[in-house]
Amino acid sequence: MSSNFSNSIQPAVITRVLPDSIGAEIGFEAGDAIVTINGTQPRDLIDYQFLCAEEFLELEVVDTKGKTHQVEIEKDYDDDLGLEFTTALFDGLRQCNNHCPFCFIDQQPPGKRESLYFKDDDYRLSFLYGSYLTLTNLTEPEWQRIKTLRLSPLFVSVHATNPEIRIRLLKNNRAGKILEHLQWFAENRLQIHAQVVVCPGINDGQYLTQTLQDLASFYHEDFPAVASVAVVPVGLTKFRPPEDELIQVTPAKAQEVIDQVQGIQQQFQKKLGTTFAWLADEWFLIAGQDLPEEAHYEDYPQLGNGVGSIRQFIKDFTTQAQELLPRSITTPKKLTWVVGNAVEKAFQPLVAQLNQVQNLEINLVALHSDYWGQNITVTGLLTGQDLLNGLRGKDLGQGILLPTVMLKHGELKFLDDTTVEEVSQGLGVAIEPVGDIKELITACLN
Repeated sequence: MSSNFSNSIQPAVITRVLPDSIGAEIGFEAGDAIVTINGTQPRDLIDYQFLCAEEFLELEVVDTKGKTHQVEIEKDYDDDLGLEFTTALFDGLRQCNNHCPFCFIDQQPPGKRESLYFKDDDYRLSFLYGSYLTLTNLTEPEWQRIKTLRLSPLFVSVHATNPEIRIRLLKNNRAGKILEHLQWFAENRLQIHAQVVVCPGINDGQYLTQTLQDLASFYHEDFPAVASVAVVPVGLTKFRPPEDELIQVTPAKAQEVIDQVQGIQQQFQKKLGTTFAWLADEWFLIAGQDLPEEAHYEDYPQLGNGVGSIRQFIKDFTTQAQELLPRSITTPKKLTWVVGNAVEKAFQPLVAQLNQVQNLEINLVALHSDYWGQNITVTGLLTGQDLLNGLRGKDLGQGILLPTVMLKHGELKFLDDTTVEEVSQGLGVAIEPVGDIKELITACLN
């Protein structure tokens, strides 16, 4: 089969073939690359999934030795081939065309790995993985594709519905069309989840109230075009540009925003039957307040934005601890569990549960990040240098329990490019990366 395809689209390189899948039965291997599916070259994982839904497939495949093969597959409609790829985007990442002063990408030091400086604003990653986009750089064909393929929900960084304020925040004149864009979603019965990063002195106060009320106007009982909103505090580092006009969120400011949004939440509950606008956990941590109870979070619509994630973690930990923790272990064991100091208070009861196990001693060490210049730090932003500075000279026991949220996905490397091995050697103690609650408890016991 001959095929015409764009030079800007790269073949989809396979990284993994799931066991007992159609792909495994056919004989696909990691490193093989799919060029076309039924004569069409997929631009991204969305195209791949759409094209592979058919019952009969003709694939043009290049193997690891560079040889081209024609592969025919018959299967049931919608059956997955069981293939994973190096990237979800075969035609490249859509770079962000905004210049938001609070963008974390611009608040990092120079000279780190290249991937740390990629600014994505890609609707495909929003649909596939829940990453946030601004809608400012979509082309007309991309708007049409979202409509035709029903790519919903998308996750949108709104920040402000007042046109002048949003233009000021994004440094992009197209940003002022946000209400028109939201109306397009409503007219086409497509849905978004929104986020608002609150920057004190810019989009807080009356502008925050206006933004939440404007977004709620798109929440209709028959079809909520805006399904939920997360209200998130701006996070700043010492590497940010000096002219960015941003102000750090103080405990007093956090309490002010909590009081303001909770009042609006009560209005939404009466009018819409849902809280609709959610405060990220960080507001309560910064203000030194207790987190809302579990029932407050409904079905956790903004979990990816840190809304209710700590409360859910505590609930899941308690459940699994009851199932997995024995009354005692045979050999005495002492370990250090490292977290960001933002969660220190919330995690103390979890440490108490672990220490009820006879012969087990878990010490919680909560650190802030000197690397980023933050007094209050979430766990995921701690760096290897923070661990070296904060733990050196301490009695760390037999090892460190290290949440993998500090590490680059799939690698044993921190945000500052130091490795787990370097930190382990620097502290003279073993480090056990733990990705979830079960891994944490297992590491405590084994």
